[in-house]
Amino acid sequence: MNYFYFPLEEWTNQFVDGWLLPVMSGFFNSISTVLRAFIDTVTNLLITIPPEIIMILLIIIAWKIAGKGIALFTLIGCLYLGSVNLWPAAMQTVSIVLVSTTLSVLVGVPLGILSATNKMMETITRPILDFMQTLPSFVYLIPAILLFGLGGVPAVIATFVFATPPAVRMTNLGIRQVPSDVVEASKAFGTTSRQLLFKVQLPLALPTIMAGVNQTMMLALSMAVIASMIGAPGLGSTVLSGISTVNVGLGLTGGLGIVVLAIILDRITQGLAKKA
Repeated sequence: MNYFYFPLEEWTNQFVDGWLLPVMSGFFNSISTVLRAFIDTVTNLLITIPPEIIMILLIIIAWKIAGKGIALFTLIGCLYLGSVNLWPAAMQTVSIVLVSTTLSVLVGVPLGILSATNKMMETITRPILDFMQTLPSFVYLIPAILLFGLGGVPAVIATFVFATPPAVRMTNLGIRQVPSDVVEASKAFGTTSRQLLFKVQLPLALPTIMAGVNQTMMLALSMAVIASMIGAPGLGSTVLSGISTVNVGLGLTGGLGIVVLAIILDRITQGLAKKA
């Protein structure tokens, strides 16, 4: 039932090949260089530090934040990753998750604050966030490959786009849920807009914001695994190798490693949200 023809595919390809790549390639190369240096620094740091030290630090953090049960699970999970020779791959995945989550929070939280305090900004960002969250995750890989090539950089870019909406939405929600009587009382005492935001709204909204950070990190982990299809290193590449070679054992080994990381990161960030 083609009543009319809309050449979206041709227009998109003409825009990309005729203007975006020739004109903006230098800009994207600069971003790629900076991100690659950031990712390599984090990855080399995690791999260089002895696994025993990282394991002890994770256990202590899990114990203090999430309790003894998660600390015990962290111990068992770290031992599992080491026993099946997945520690370096796990650290590569963690580095991609940490870098992309950091970028998502640095961009998402300020955007959430602006959306909560500016109705025009919320009107602009809401459909953009809807688009980012409803677009299939695999679609993010196409422009990431085109603009940044293969490897960790396009994985971080695709993960950043995929994982940022929860940070924006939860920050917006947290600030809007601050009781109006508290806000009115603060204004009655003569607080400025800056003081109201940093001393009243943000502290009260912090648990909701941390819940958004938790969601962002989980989405980043899921996308970091999918990004193995474009050459991203880590546990996702292990699972992808298992799929491509029909090696059930390898796929199961890598999949359990992803589950271990997901549970540890999820429980720790949930603990931070509860303590906020």
